[in-house]
Amino acid sequence: MIFDLLRNGFSIDVLMNLMARVFVVFCTLPIHEYAHALVATKLGDDTPRLKGRLTIAPLAHIDIMGAVMIFLVGFGYAKPVPVNPRKFKNPKAGMALTALAGPLANLIMALFFMILANGCSFLMSGSAALVAQVSMVFFSVAAQINVSLAVFNLIPIPPLDGSRIANLLIPQKYYFKIMQYERYIILGVFALIIFGILDKPLSFISGIVMIGINFLARLPFLPFM
Repeated sequence: MIFDLLRNGFSIDVLMNLMARVFVVFCTLPIHEYAHALVATKLGDDTPRLKGRLTIAPLAHIDIMGAVMIFLVGFGYAKPVPVNPRKFKNPKAGMALTALAGPLANLIMALFFMILANGCSFLMSGSAALVAQVSMVFFSVAAQINVSLAVFNLIPIPPLDGSRIANLLIPQKYYFKIMQYERYIILGVFALIIFGILDKPLSFISGIVMIGINFLARLPFLPFM
């Protein structure tokens, strides 16, 4: 994003792209983490509430480096929600459901934003045309980033959400051995993203998901097309 701004200069599309990323950092990343906290709490773990994470307040969730990465590469993260699996009746299932809640929240938000973007397309004439155009770019970018975040977080490597879901299938002794190296693994993943090695596979998967999101988002408007 920042590189596009420096290379192409200012435009309405670039401005809306930037604003959408600010919105994602301060609004949708906190909702992603709040979804983790809410599901964990509903399943019997009060750790997120005691740690002040059962909230959508941005400052409780934002991680500076994770936020910067949203602007640089379109992928990023917030502060992980602390969870105590021993407080779940079924620790493996509880962790998997808690982990799944974040990416699922991103996909729901992406669908909501694409519905708004499609709604804006009906206002692309007359005095509201400019407002509709910039709003459509804003909501479309917000949806795309949410899909990218969902896909990224579902990669089955620690400490991403996908690793907690994969724990349902991996024997416990192997899972804990892998988790010992999670800090080094995630640094390796971010290096692959920064150097563009993961761009194509992540973009390919995100594109397929966006096709599905777009299809669902158009359904409410079919009678008017």
